[in-house]
Amino acid sequence: MPRFLSISYHDEQNRPTEAPSPELQQRMGELYEEITRAGVVLDMAELAPTAEATKATWSEQGVQYTDGPFTESKEVVGGYTIIQAKDKAEALEWTRRFLEVQGRYEPTASVEVREIAEG
Repeated sequence: MPRFLSISYHDEQNRPTEAPSPELQQRMGELYEEITRAGVVLDMAELAPTAEATKATWSEQGVQYTDGPFTESKEVVGGYTIIQAKDKAEALEWTRRFLEVQGRYEPTASVEVREIAEG
């Protein structure tokens, strides 16, 4: 079965400062339990803010390092999920369900779904 990388994007400048409501936390937990029980999730994590990141860039001068935050970026990668699904349609269905829950907390969230190239 193919694997897919779901990349969650966030607007760090406009993220909610308060924690999700207890009801929303419960809905998120139920979805994570369901996707785990289905055997679809291989790995998932939320990433630290770009203020704690370092970008390495190659040029003719060699490798240059830039510490975050990266002000030129409005939308940044905030997390990822690697899932194994029968096809892209199933991967997109799990993504839709995630966004329907996450969007209640963070209305500007978006997710890019890409198949992982094998072999």
